[in-house]
Amino acid sequence: MPEFNHVKIILTDIEGTTSSISFVKDVLFPYAAENLPVFLRQHHENASVQQQIQATVELAKQEGNDLTSDNLDAIIECLQQWIRDDKKATPLKALQGMIWKQGYEQGDYQAHMYPDATAQLKQWHNNGMPLYVYSSGSVQAQKLFYQYSQDGDLLPLFRGHFDTTSGGKRNEQSYRNILADLQKKHDIAAGNVLFLSDIEEELDAAYDAGLQTCWLIREGDFPATTNHPAVNSFNSIQL
Repeated sequence: MPEFNHVKIILTDIEGTTSSISFVKDVLFPYAAENLPVFLRQHHENASVQQQIQATVELAKQEGNDLTSDNLDAIIECLQQWIRDDKKATPLKALQGMIWKQGYEQGDYQAHMYPDATAQLKQWHNNGMPLYVYSSGSVQAQKLFYQYSQDGDLLPLFRGHFDTTSGGKRNEQSYRNILADLQKKHDIAAGNVLFLSDIEEELDAAYDAGLQTCWLIREGDFPATTNHPAVNSFNSIQL
């Protein structure tokens, strides 16, 4: 089992790391796609929704799509195309978070958690280890995920959350941005932060920024050579 030294903060991914990919892929994404048209038509005058509609229009224009904020049908079609393309667009993520909030609160589903992840996160928290989340899902979506988990409200375990407003998860600069934010709150160096993920390219970017890394490989063989110690369970992470 790999042992990590001098860790003062743990930064964790969600999908494929603390929680199954299938829950996000097979439950959350289809729910948002199905409910997005009705949600936007019912709530498009809400200030928070209107902000994301405007952000969608501006991003679409950058891509050559001449949308206008008053053409709701075209905006809905654009967002649904982004969903089909699996585009990590910040306004889409924000709107998905609003729709998921509705689903969580109505009890339509609960977020999946790996039991080993829940147990270890609780232990680290109880031992005083600051825990943070970095996911491509919006901060709002992250908070809902842990608040409405199948293992109860896990949101109090975390000190803070980061999403694509810090940058893409496969970009080294994103981790430098997160580190700068963490250093405002904690007396740490890059090597005091341990990043957990199931995606090698994300780990590569974090490693290049100076963070310690741990590769969660829930199924399959470990790679023969890698910069990242690999485990198949949170139980195998030794601090």
